[in-house]
Amino acid sequence: MRLTDYDRTVLREIDRWERGETFLQQALGFAMRPVDWAFDQFVPEAVVDALTDALTKALAALNDASAWTYDEAEVLEKARAVGIEAESVEDLRDEPLDRLDALAKSFTSQNAVLAALSGGGAGLGGGLLLAADVPVLFTVNFRLIQQVAAAYGFPLKGPGYLPLVVGIFNVAASGSREAKSDVRRELAVAAASVDGGGYRGRRADGTLREQLGHVPREIAKNLGAQKLAQTIPIAGAAVGAGVNYWFTDQTAQAAAMLSRALYLERKERL
Repeated sequence: MRLTDYDRTVLREIDRWERGETFLQQALGFAMRPVDWAFDQFVPEAVVDALTDALTKALAALNDASAWTYDEAEVLEKARAVGIEAESVEDLRDEPLDRLDALAKSFTSQNAVLAALSGGGAGLGGGLLLAADVPVLFTVNFRLIQQVAAAYGFPLKGPGYLPLVVGIFNVAASGSREAKSDVRRELAVAAASVDGGGYRGRRADGTLREQLGHVPREIAKNLGAQKLAQTIPIAGAAVGAGVNYWFTDQTAQAAAMLSRALYLERKERL
């Protein structure tokens, strides 16, 4: 199917996003270098293991097809609020992309605020409540990924989509070009079979740990370094809220960019 002018503009935007980093990301990366060094030098391996285990457990829950955390009815209700009439989430993938962009954005603020409140509250307790904050942050962001993907007509149902979901999460955690390119290649596979229901993910076989490989540990280290300052008394609340808000906003951007890429890949194949 032929792409519209708006579609082509979005495609260029996705390409720029995949190739580069924003000024804010570059500034944050520079500011985080001392924190990354401190994390590598002083944070016990047991803490990294605990963060990795927390993420893996969240993924294990997500791997259960009965444990989807987003509400399809809510997505369709929000679609009607922006003038889109659809009987199912899958119907949304045939709507114009500009209208779906408006729908996807409606999910960002509420999740970012929820994550910020969790981080701020946990930050008041310093390191003691950090372990409690991380599972909440993971849950909020997995839900956001599912909501945004559903807004573009792609409910990420079934364990076969797990590598795709984890790939989006890894992009948010690292922001690296390698992570973006890897998950975009996965999207091309998904686009080729999504309508026929045949997509299972290139790494959908084997145990959960075999599917995920080293990605959970990379996410744990990236996110853990950013949240290290949350353990500082008094400042911890502001840092916790800020990091959680920023991370959730990055998740929303990654989910939107990659869902748009999937939408356009599929449209070009029709």
